[in-house]
Amino acid sequence: MDARYDVVVVGGGAAGLGGALTLARARRSVLVIDAGRPRNAPAAHAHGFLTRDGMPPLEILAAGRTEVTGYGGEIVEGTVAGAERLADGGFRVALDDGRTVAADRLLVTTGLVDELPEVPGVAERWGRDVLHCPYCHGWEVRDQPIGVLATGPLAVHQALLWRQWSKDVTLFVHTSPELGDDGREQLAARGVAVLEGKVTALEVADDRLTGVRLADGRVVPCLALVVTPRFTARSGVLTGLGLETTEQEMGGRSIGSYVASDPSGATEIPGVWVAGNVANLAEQVMGSAAAGVRAAAAINADLVAEETRRAVAARREPVPA
Repeated sequence: MDARYDVVVVGGGAAGLGGALTLARARRSVLVIDAGRPRNAPAAHAHGFLTRDGMPPLEILAAGRTEVTGYGGEIVEGTVAGAERLADGGFRVALDDGRTVAADRLLVTTGLVDELPEVPGVAERWGRDVLHCPYCHGWEVRDQPIGVLATGPLAVHQALLWRQWSKDVTLFVHTSPELGDDGREQLAARGVAVLEGKVTALEVADDRLTGVRLADGRVVPCLALVVTPRFTARSGVLTGLGLETTEQEMGGRSIGSYVASDPSGATEIPGVWVAGNVANLAEQVMGSAAAGVRAAAAINADLVAEETRRAVAARREPVPA
């Protein structure tokens, strides 16, 4: 794997494959390194992806890999341990098994980690009936009793948002900061019930969520529970290059971290682009794929500009007598 590529893509989700496909079609040598742990793997289906609505996430990725390799792109399974700048301006990427590869440009699409509330049962049911995004899963639980676990400043916003899909929404105050008079009035106006007390467990029967248990022993029926994870960018590969993450705050509290970039995905480190959830905490599958395409176009343009500068410099060199 000591070969050198125009671009190495770190991460083979929608953003990485979208970028790799565009680069391969631009006749660039491109390698995708993917650890095989997509964020949406627990979900049975992906939604909101035009022409692919309802397709299982792993099938979308399999189709994407086929398209990338069909244009000559390469994909290897592995985990990137770090990257370093080379003297010629390129990069060396090291995998945790000792393999290395060089690249003129890097596109990092490593996504994020959902750090879930520490309530027994939440992690086990994540992506099935413990949910986060209404645009991804709201239709599937429409008109059902939905609970919202309040753990931060987004609680009122989430409850009001999910109210669009069901009239039966309950906000469990749990560990949330004070909702405020305005928030409580908005919830009351929309018919969202508010229950005080800490949630201690989920009730499950026949492998389906049936309710939420409170600290005082009450069990409140619900068939879907909405949570707010902390979103932490998978940015380890960038640490060795000196690129730090930025905290995203709301209501004076951090809700996650991301890698800052310009609209094309270019970071403050020349030659390094980011796309997808590592750069945008709210990006969905289709948006991530589009972000990868935008970044790839910018990378190709940057390579063209460098190649043109070199060609002009070579043309201006005096011809030997």
